[in-house]
Amino acid sequence: MSEIPLTLSENAARQINTILASQGAQYLRVSVVGGGCSGFSYKFDLETARAEDDLAIERDGATVLVDPMSMDFLAGSELDYADELIGAAFRITNPNATAACGCGTSFSI
Repeated sequence: MSEIPLTLSENAARQINTILASQGAQYLRVSVVGGGCSGFSYKFDLETARAEDDLAIERDGATVLVDPMSMDFLAGSELDYADELIGAAFRITNPNATAACGCGTSFSI
């Protein structure tokens, strides 16, 4: 795969660094799993180790891991972090998604 599956916004990198420092983890893992109201869901996990086949995406000291199965689903996506009146959350803008649920954590292709 020549295209990086996921880019990180400056806000996302800043928040990832804050979370990792407070939790004693080294990486944030972003993956796509089956399920959710639209077919697929994004999953976020904190990791202390990197698998041999993980792709590591770095920005401003923050490292996000993506497993090989999730790479195609995330191609061209951006991970952002928004802190708004309705709440604070990571958001993935995925150009491959044809539909998404209202909460933004589930999508279909």
